[in-house]
Amino acid sequence: MKLNVLTLTAVIGFSVFAATSHAGELSNGGWQPSGCGDKPATPQIDAGNVDSFNKSVAAINDWQQQAKVYFECLIKEANTDNNTIAESANREQAAYRQAVEAVAAEADAAKKKLDKR
Repeated sequence: MKLNVLTLTAVIGFSVFAATSHAGELSNGGWQPSGCGDKPATPQIDAGNVDSFNKSVAAINDWQQQAKVYFECLIKEANTDNNTIAESANREQAAYRQAVEAVAAEADAAKKKLDKR
């Protein structure tokens, strides 16, 4: 009885394992940070009179500071999430490679044993 270890290894090697992983909050193809609070609303300019305009400019200045903090947080969280995903995927790939090698070695040993019969 001759076993084809190469075929067995190829079948195992091309198998696909699907795993789900979510970074931040992933919904409908969009990602949102989970720890940055609400995104500051963009202010409107009121050009009705000088006082209203000046208040609008003050609101814009305040918004720019809030938006800066929010987007710095978003970038930091996105980078952290990207690194976590990459590290997790790399660990899973390494574990998969080890499993393929272990199964191939086991199949090869079994083939050699059976070939001696």
